[in-house]
Amino acid sequence: MRFHSLILFAISIMMAFSCQPKKKEADLIIHNATVYTVDSAFAIVSSFAVKDGRIVARGTDEQIMGNYMGKQVVDAQRKFVYPAFMDAHGHFVIYGQSLFEVDLTGSKSFEEVIERVEKFYKSNPDSKIIKGRGWDQNLFPDKKFPNNEILNSKFPDVPVILHRIDVHALVANQKALSVAAIKPNQKIKGGEIETKNGRLTGILIDNAVSILMNALPKPTRSEYVEWLQAAQQKCFENGLTSVTDCGLLDYTDVLRIDSIQKNNQLQIRLQVMLTDKKINYDYFLDRGTYQTDRLRVSGFKVFGDGALGSRGACLLNDYKDKAGWKGFLLNSPEHFDSVAAQLINTNFQMCTHAIGDSTNRVLLKIYNKYLNGKNDKRWRIEHAQIVNDDDMNLFGASSVIPCVQPTSAISDMPWAADRMGGELKGAYATRQLLYQNGWIPLSTDFPVESVNPIKTFSSAIFRKDDNGEPAAGFLPQQALTREEALRGVTLWAAKAAFMEAEIGSIEVGKQADFIIMDKDIMSASQSELVNQKVEVTYLAGSIVYQKKIKKLL
Repeated sequence: MRFHSLILFAISIMMAFSCQPKKKEADLIIHNATVYTVDSAFAIVSSFAVKDGRIVARGTDEQIMGNYMGKQVVDAQRKFVYPAFMDAHGHFVIYGQSLFEVDLTGSKSFEEVIERVEKFYKSNPDSKIIKGRGWDQNLFPDKKFPNNEILNSKFPDVPVILHRIDVHALVANQKALSVAAIKPNQKIKGGEIETKNGRLTGILIDNAVSILMNALPKPTRSEYVEWLQAAQQKCFENGLTSVTDCGLLDYTDVLRIDSIQKNNQLQIRLQVMLTDKKINYDYFLDRGTYQTDRLRVSGFKVFGDGALGSRGACLLNDYKDKAGWKGFLLNSPEHFDSVAAQLINTNFQMCTHAIGDSTNRVLLKIYNKYLNGKNDKRWRIEHAQIVNDDDMNLFGASSVIPCVQPTSAISDMPWAADRMGGELKGAYATRQLLYQNGWIPLSTDFPVESVNPIKTFSSAIFRKDDNGEPAAGFLPQQALTREEALRGVTLWAAKAAFMEAEIGSIEVGKQADFIIMDKDIMSASQSELVNQKVEVTYLAGSIVYQKKIKKLL
């Protein structure tokens, strides 16, 4: 009898265990965290599970740990988890190239520019071409464009090409100009080849830049891979796992990137816009949009005008610091109209660089003509930097998406009023533009601005530089809330590229792209944000960057 009782007891224990639900398998569990999901409710959870690179569950620690068994379990020690950042408008390939060029950012004079070029050449004496980027004449004592006299004397035998910070102007020595057979007094539509006293000064603006750059030899595949991998590493360090590259020169760049990704030499997710060139339309329009797990090609980049800093932006009124000058369009309104007519019956986005209020007016009217009311085509205006009040409603009227760069407002604030005068009405109007569609993608335009999306986030909410100036913020009425800014660098950036079903928030079914930080950017002060770094970056559930720390993993 006693033996029989023992058997019954053992059976009951076995039945009790067998009735317990079996835990599901996961590749990764993150728990004991503060997880900003950035879903529609902006929910905060403490734990989530990942399987095959995607989020399979999220909730409390008890819910996830009680129902899932992970191959890897990470105790986040109450640190802060966010969806990985996405930059809605950058120049990934150009950025990678710039990492192997002379960094001229912050040069306080053209003499300093020359010194940096000389130092670079001394360290790279075998360079067949010297390239640099980042000078800004607004930081020079006379605030004037330089000329190439010193470059010609110091570098008579090697081409030197130095881009302005906005990449809409450059100064080149005579050797470089000769490569492209550029002559004094040569004219070009939508650009300027500066000539003074019958000689080339080396300054090329907007479309004139393309003449020189198109004459240069194309990079080898190994050089291209080196650029992309260097750019990818910097992006991962800053929590960026996705970038919209705004304007690759031609479709062969896409084919090359696709091949490099498929060869497992590049992991980052890229959404690519191709430039407004016939060869690109001829190749892609019949084939349609292209998408893999890491690459999406669904837009064409059109250039409406230049930059405000180089006075190439097309304004409705004269520049206040250059009487009789309004800037210029880089192509005719008829051309922009023809592009819209060509794309309206396709799934491709029309994405136009428009800085000045005149350019925005021209393009918004064309967009509205073809879009004709609310839609989900997601045609974009890149920058939308100065918009006349009479035209602001044209964004919302036809669901046109403005893609803005909060850091540009901070960079431009010392001299923007000199260009435009008055109260800068309609300029850098992030909040007004947000109201148009109820959402707005944010970006940096890197390498024009810093690749760090935390700077984008900080600039959007504080409207101040890293030193906290101006105290009241630059056009503070245009600031975003923290929730809006976080959405802008995650979910809304993804939405602008038709990628919101895959990335941009921590939700079941989406790619497990996320970051871990030790401070809460949703409450940190500006001074804390300036120094805030990403600790770990995950792409599809795998670590692609980890700061050197001991406690987290």
